[in-house]
Amino acid sequence: MAAEPAADPFAALGDQNRRAILQLLAERERQVSDIANQLPISRPAVSRHLRVLRDAGLVVDRAEGTKRIYSVDDRGVEAMRTYMQEIWGAATARFRLAAENVSGSDADER
Repeated sequence: MAAEPAADPFAALGDQNRRAILQLLAERERQVSDIANQLPISRPAVSRHLRVLRDAGLVVDRAEGTKRIYSVDDRGVEAMRTYMQEIWGAATARFRLAAENVSGSDADER
Protein backbone atom coordinates (compact mmCIF):
# COMPACT_ATOMS: atom_id res chain seq x y z
CA MET A 1 0.00 0.00 0.00
CA ALA A 2 1.34 3.45 -0.94
CA ALA A 3 2.11 5.91 1.83
CA GLU A 4 0.07 9.07 2.14
CA PRO A 5 1.83 12.12 0.69
CA ALA A 6 3.57 14.33 3.25
CA ALA A 7 2.01 17.45 1.71
CA ASP A 8 -1.32 18.38 0.12
CA PRO A 9 -1.11 17.86 -3.66
CA PHE A 10 -3.72 20.55 -4.29
CA ALA A 11 -1.68 23.07 -2.28
CA ALA A 12 1.43 22.01 -4.20
CA LEU A 13 -0.32 22.87 -7.46
CA GLY A 14 -1.21 26.34 -6.20
CA ASP A 15 2.04 27.65 -7.66
CA GLN A 16 2.21 28.31 -11.41
CA ASN A 17 5.83 27.16 -11.63
CA ARG A 18 4.96 23.81 -10.09
CA ARG A 19 2.06 23.41 -12.50
CA ALA A 20 4.44 24.18 -15.38
CA ILE A 21 6.95 21.64 -14.07
CA LEU A 22 4.27 18.98 -13.78
CA GLN A 23 3.13 19.75 -17.32
CA LEU A 24 6.69 19.33 -18.62
CA LEU A 25 7.03 16.05 -16.75
CA ALA A 26 3.73 14.85 -18.19
CA GLU A 27 5.38 15.02 -21.63
CA ARG A 28 8.41 12.96 -20.58
CA GLU A 29 10.80 12.39 -17.71
CA ARG A 30 13.44 15.09 -17.27
CA GLN A 31 16.39 16.15 -15.18
CA VAL A 32 16.51 19.43 -13.27
CA SER A 33 18.67 21.24 -15.84
CA ASP A 34 16.24 20.33 -18.63
CA ILE A 35 13.31 21.70 -16.63
CA ALA A 36 15.23 24.85 -15.71
CA ASN A 37 16.03 25.46 -19.39
CA GLN A 38 12.31 25.46 -20.15
CA LEU A 39 11.27 27.88 -17.39
CA PRO A 40 12.22 31.40 -16.31
CA ILE A 41 13.47 30.19 -12.91
CA SER A 42 16.83 28.99 -11.63
CA ARG A 43 17.95 25.39 -11.17
CA PRO A 44 17.86 25.74 -7.35
CA ALA A 45 14.28 27.05 -7.61
CA VAL A 46 13.33 24.11 -9.83
CA SER A 47 14.86 21.74 -7.29
CA ARG A 48 12.82 23.34 -4.48
CA HIS A 49 9.62 23.08 -6.53
CA LEU A 50 10.38 19.44 -7.37
CA ARG A 51 10.84 18.69 -3.68
CA VAL A 52 7.38 20.14 -2.94
CA LEU A 53 5.85 18.11 -5.79
CA ARG A 54 7.61 14.96 -4.60
CA ASP A 55 6.46 15.51 -0.99
CA ALA A 56 2.91 15.91 -2.34
CA GLY A 57 3.17 12.56 -4.14
CA LEU A 58 2.98 14.06 -7.63
CA VAL A 59 6.50 13.31 -8.90
CA VAL A 60 9.09 10.62 -8.32
CA ASP A 61 12.79 10.66 -8.96
CA ARG A 62 15.49 8.10 -9.61
CA ALA A 63 19.24 8.20 -9.81
CA GLU A 64 20.90 7.82 -13.17
CA GLY A 65 24.61 8.10 -12.58
CA THR A 66 25.15 11.45 -10.87
CA LYS A 67 21.86 12.90 -12.13
CA ARG A 68 18.33 12.72 -10.79
CA ILE A 69 15.61 11.99 -13.30
CA TYR A 70 12.09 13.17 -12.44
CA SER A 71 8.77 11.90 -13.74
CA VAL A 72 5.10 12.16 -12.87
CA ASP A 73 4.00 9.80 -10.12
CA ASP A 74 0.95 8.19 -11.67
CA ARG A 75 -0.33 7.06 -8.26
CA GLY A 76 -0.50 10.63 -6.95
CA VAL A 77 -2.12 12.00 -10.09
CA GLU A 78 -4.63 9.13 -10.09
CA ALA A 79 -5.51 9.82 -6.46
CA MET A 80 -6.21 13.46 -7.33
CA ARG A 81 -8.29 12.43 -10.35
CA THR A 82 -10.32 10.01 -8.23
CA TYR A 83 -10.92 12.67 -5.59
CA MET A 84 -12.06 15.21 -8.21
CA GLN A 85 -14.28 12.63 -9.86
CA GLU A 86 -15.96 11.93 -6.51
CA ILE A 87 -16.48 15.63 -5.88
CA TRP A 88 -17.81 16.26 -9.40
CA GLY A 89 -20.00 13.16 -9.17
CA ALA A 90 -21.61 14.40 -5.96
CA ALA A 91 -22.00 17.93 -7.37
CA THR A 92 -23.51 16.57 -10.58
CA ALA A 93 -25.99 14.47 -8.61
CA ARG A 94 -27.07 17.53 -6.58
CA PHE A 95 -27.37 19.62 -9.75
CA ARG A 96 -29.48 16.91 -11.42
CA LEU A 97 -31.74 16.71 -8.35
CA ALA A 98 -32.14 20.49 -8.26
CA ALA A 99 -32.84 20.64 -12.00
CA GLU A 100 -35.45 17.87 -11.72
CA ASN A 101 -37.12 19.68 -8.82
CA VAL A 102 -37.23 22.95 -10.75
CA SER A 103 -38.55 21.36 -13.93
CA GLY A 104 -41.03 19.31 -11.88
CA SER A 105 -42.43 22.42 -10.16
CA ASP A 106 -42.65 24.21 -13.53
CA ALA A 107 -44.79 21.35 -14.83
CA ASP A 108 -47.09 21.63 -11.78
CA GLU A 109 -47.71 25.33 -12.52
CA ARG A 110 -48.88 24.66 -16.08
